[in-house]
Amino acid sequence: MEKWNLIIDVAKCHNCHNCYLACKDEYVGNSFPGYSAPQPLHGHEWFYIESRERGQTPMVDVSFRPTTCNHCDDAPCVRKSNDGSVYQRPDGIVMIDPEKARGKREIVDSCPYGAIWWNEEEQVAQKWNFDAHLLDRGESGLRCVQVCPTGVFHSLKVRDDEMSSIAEEQELQVLNPEYKTSPRVYYKNLDRFTKDFIGGTVVKTTDGITDAATGVEVELFKEGKLSQSVLSDEYGDFKFDGLDQQSGSYTVKCHSTEHGHCEITAELTESIYLGILTLSDG
Repeated sequence: MEKWNLIIDVAKCHNCHNCYLACKDEYVGNSFPGYSAPQPLHGHEWFYIESRERGQTPMVDVSFRPTTCNHCDDAPCVRKSNDGSVYQRPDGIVMIDPEKARGKREIVDSCPYGAIWWNEEEQVAQKWNFDAHLLDRGESGLRCVQVCPTGVFHSLKVRDDEMSSIAEEQELQVLNPEYKTSPRVYYKNLDRFTKDFIGGTVVKTTDGITDAATGVEVELFKEGKLSQSVLSDEYGDFKFDGLDQQSGSYTVKCHSTEHGHCEITAELTESIYLGILTLSDG
């Protein structure tokens, strides 16, 4: 049986909110019998863009992560529903029945991801339903896929074994795997939200003139063992990414046969810019 999945590439999200706006455009004030009651104009964020800033000036990056219903294969909202008010279709889409779910506010609290919202006017729990009404009538793609200018979203309907292979091949991750809900929404480049970096700038001094040191080998050591190795770019900058948060002490060593060496030790509590590192023969 083929099931729907969604891949979200964090590296491609620029925080334009087109997915959020398209969701509003599709559902606010519109009733889709059997699928969903109208979404209220205010208060609901079926697509929500989280942001995270890392580093210090001048080495700072900001990442944006769209979040929505994960359409879990072992969804707590489905498990806690004994009357069919929340159910999973054979194609993997988790649905909240707009009639059976009326008056059942407890459905909102059943989602550990906070992806279910309460519609006070309609007295019903609601969430993004994977645009099931559009798919069922033969639409070519989800609204979020259609409107995203940078290609953040990719939907695909495949067998579970195919999806497992794709996830392994592309190094995809899911949110909060410790919940053990088996989400069908996967993330690419999720490390931007879960990992930190150590960066800096290497410079050289020639005839009294200080300039960026390009192509210098920079090594990162953890507990005396080499962890990563990179070359400084045309600006002398380097960055070691994908480091565990609050992971303790690291040593950075820079090597240049022409301009010398330098070394610095730093404590990683959060992403850090080490500043200007000057090569020296001393």
